[in-house]
Amino acid sequence: MWPIKNINTAILTIMLASSSVMLSCKDNSKQEKRPNIVFIMSDDHAYQAISAYDNTLINTPNIDRIAKEGMLFTNASVTNSICAPSRATILTGKHTHMHGKVDNVFPFDTTNVTFPQLLHDAGYQTAMFGKLHFGNNPKGFDEFKILPDQGDYYNPEFITNKGDTTIMGYVTDIITDLTLDWFDNRRDEDKPFMLFYLHKAPHREWLPAPRHYKEFTKKTFPEPATLFDDYKGRGTAAKEAEMNIREHMTVSADNKIYPEIAKELGIEEPSEWGYNVFKSKYGRFTEAQKAEWDAIYGPINEEFKKQYPSMSEEDFMRWKYQRYMQDYLGTIAAVDENVGRLMDYLDENGLSENTIVVYTSDQGFYLGEHGWFDKRFIYDESFKTPLLIKWPEKIEAGSKNNVMVQNLDFAQTFLEAADVKAPADMQGESLMPLLEGQPEKWTREGVYYHYYEYPGFHMVKRHYGIVTEDYKLAHFYYDIDEWELYDRKKDPMEMNNVYDDPAYEKVVKELKEKLKKLRLKYKDSEELDQHFIQKYKDRGIIKSDL
Repeated sequence: MWPIKNINTAILTIMLASSSVMLSCKDNSKQEKRPNIVFIMSDDHAYQAISAYDNTLINTPNIDRIAKEGMLFTNASVTNSICAPSRATILTGKHTHMHGKVDNVFPFDTTNVTFPQLLHDAGYQTAMFGKLHFGNNPKGFDEFKILPDQGDYYNPEFITNKGDTTIMGYVTDIITDLTLDWFDNRRDEDKPFMLFYLHKAPHREWLPAPRHYKEFTKKTFPEPATLFDDYKGRGTAAKEAEMNIREHMTVSADNKIYPEIAKELGIEEPSEWGYNVFKSKYGRFTEAQKAEWDAIYGPINEEFKKQYPSMSEEDFMRWKYQRYMQDYLGTIAAVDENVGRLMDYLDENGLSENTIVVYTSDQGFYLGEHGWFDKRFIYDESFKTPLLIKWPEKIEAGSKNNVMVQNLDFAQTFLEAADVKAPADMQGESLMPLLEGQPEKWTREGVYYHYYEYPGFHMVKRHYGIVTEDYKLAHFYYDIDEWELYDRKKDPMEMNNVYDDPAYEKVVKELKEKLKKLRLKYKDSEELDQHFIQKYKDRGIIKSDL
């Protein structure tokens, strides 16, 4: 028989071991329940160019899969419709005046804490591949391979945490190759992961993959009803913006007419920029890539050379619109194919069930509506952004949500999903109640928007506003002082400013009060408006008081 002392010691040892196993199982169980996160974002991808929203222009079956297996948001929007500020808002969960990146030039305040940092500190393995657009050293990532600034469609350079490299091929395919390589070779299966999978496409100047040249350049796309908008019923800002397809889109860089042909035809470009960009992008091609390009775009140039002398202004607008759509949508075809590659990988490797998959864009984009391309305005095509989310453990497949959500909300959503406490200075609201089918817990009635980059590219005036499901109230300021109100239900194309209509007097009063409260809530103010105007003066962008 064992001595009593030895028996007690043995029992204690067994109890401690059992406790350790139980704790270990409990920890592992908790670890397993934390979802993986795949955040997919394209650049300037209009919701009108996703068939889950509207199949008029293109079919995107792979992106649509996210909606079919999850939730489609119809009123998702941004806080500031311009690339780098939008991305900074996503990372920080703060409005642009709070994180400092109010435009593409102002520096990002690197003292901001980003949600990837918090997830990384909480035990997530983190990786980023593709286009970040600001900063060369994203915080909180174990591994990154990102494009410098805008990046290139062909034979792109990448900044990595192990040095810079150039990879031959087409950027959308390459970003996916890098992502799948990480999954196969460096993913830690003992940790949940958070992956940023970020596409350059369909950002300007819209260079499709060779496999899509022939198909898309042969297509004719329906024109939007407002292609020839004359901006009556709107204010000064819409009339003075410089993003009309006929007047401001370059025939060379954007429509792919060789500079020598454009000059031979006497086409007046807005500047030499278009010619220089075309030469730069074409110059990146290998000889084989040039041959593929010339085989398709050469005949387009020759046909244009014949037609242009007899084109009316209206004909030219229609021609430019078709060229725009052919290339823009051609780049999206490659995005959709590659999203399919990633989705298939998740399915085939048993990762789909406990993975949140998000597809979005850094903002909306004009596809000829109001005669425009680009973004920046609070008007819907710019302000609204696609948002599709799947998470089989939480989200009912095929569900749809119409409430007002923003890119401001992503950070807190991911943190709550991962059971990580969000910092008190984040300004969004977690989407978890909506994802879990509890919309009654969602209390937001309207969202806040503020655009700053004026004077600047496309000359869209400074403005801020509030948007609800029913109305949109905006204040354009600095060199003008104009208010605009749109009835989103009765006037979905936003053609008639009803701010001065007596029938909407009560609506204006109520929205102004709500807007005032939102400005206070998000710590925005007239003093901050003047602060950023002064910054433009300090940089020499504004040369006189107006």
